[in-house]
Amino acid sequence: MNLAKPENLPAFTLDSTFKKALLDRFVRYVKVNTRSSDTSESFPSTKEQWDLLKMLEQELKELGLKDIGLDEHGYLFATLPSNLPEGRKAPAIGLLAHVDTYPGTSGENVKPQVIDYQGGDLVLPGDPSQVIKADHPQLSKCVGKTVITTDGTTLLGADDKAGIAVIMTQLDWLLKHPEVPHGDIRIGFTPDEEIGKGTLHFDVKRFGAFAAYTFDGSLLGEIEDETFCADGATATITGFDVHPGQAKNVMVSAIRAAAHLVSLLPKDHLPETTEKRESFLHPVAINGEVGQSVVRFIVRGFTEEDLAARRKSLEEIAAQTEKDFPGAKVAVEFKVQYRNMKQVLDKHPEIVELAMEAVRRTGETPMLNSIRGGTDGAQLSFKGLPTPNVFAGAINFHGKQEWVCLEWMAKSVETGLHLAFLWGQQEAR
Repeated sequence: MNLAKPENLPAFTLDSTFKKALLDRFVRYVKVNTRSSDTSESFPSTKEQWDLLKMLEQELKELGLKDIGLDEHGYLFATLPSNLPEGRKAPAIGLLAHVDTYPGTSGENVKPQVIDYQGGDLVLPGDPSQVIKADHPQLSKCVGKTVITTDGTTLLGADDKAGIAVIMTQLDWLLKHPEVPHGDIRIGFTPDEEIGKGTLHFDVKRFGAFAAYTFDGSLLGEIEDETFCADGATATITGFDVHPGQAKNVMVSAIRAAAHLVSLLPKDHLPETTEKRESFLHPVAINGEVGQSVVRFIVRGFTEEDLAARRKSLEEIAAQTEKDFPGAKVAVEFKVQYRNMKQVLDKHPEIVELAMEAVRRTGETPMLNSIRGGTDGAQLSFKGLPTPNVFAGAINFHGKQEWVCLEWMAKSVETGLHLAFLWGQQEAR
């Protein structure tokens, strides 16, 4: 693997002009409400995602990218063509980010707050009860830097509009520095990642990259090569409804049985009691009536064995609920969502190694971590496009206290620039 030094090339760093452009892009993108919906039958799940996709399509055209295409499913692809000397060919790489935001928190009328952070608690002005504490382990690292928060009434949308702004700024910089050699760089902006459907119609062959990177991570210098193995589960509880005046010894309440089932979940296998590589069962929605109620779960474990153990636990709880509520029937169905991308990435170690080297070349120390969640990269890896995850600087995903550090975003841009150069030194596969 060729790790050539960028001799006689400009420093791969962002000056104040590019940092301002990065900030301007980010603020512009987060003001577009792209909240996805896990109850929608359309794809993308919300029409608002098209607003940002079309905005990005126009900006890619203005930058001068090639092969720009926005398809009927909301996948926006483009190419920054190779500038390698004639006769040299490097593997094409992909840069990916998703346009949608988490459906559980409002993304309407986002009011980003750009703060020259000098320490102390950050009281969010739209809702003073929302306070990002000064002792937050990441915020304390950002004294003297620019921090962008919400106003406390919505999420920020840095997941993953920070990644989008990072990629667009990488492209802008490379186009203004044609002396930096790189191979073909494919761009992909995708919908509905937050509801687990981001790769449903993603055509890996049409995308045409050897490897890709999702810019959808968090901490400065972090590269993630591992996700959970993930299933969805539905427990359907069927009871027996009758007029409450005649219910004695007859009614079987599916509502009460559902509540009982949730109460039986092992307390040491919940998301709020686990960390690092520990697995969990997580009830995410419950609805229904006396006659029938449904509880939806996500089931997570880093290994297939841990995942199977959590599935077995849910099946045992379902059986116990039937015993505790005579006459009730509990049917549990599982659906595969994604598997640990490390199973694929370990077969292509250079993809992660080059990302780690790219971080080093920015002057930061790379951290190789596991994601307690998933990315589009997990599903894409199993579709034939190995795709680890690169930090984009966002913290407190999905909530009203979400924030991002501009300088960390800039380091993410620089990581992508080094990635482009390093892959440009590799031989085509």
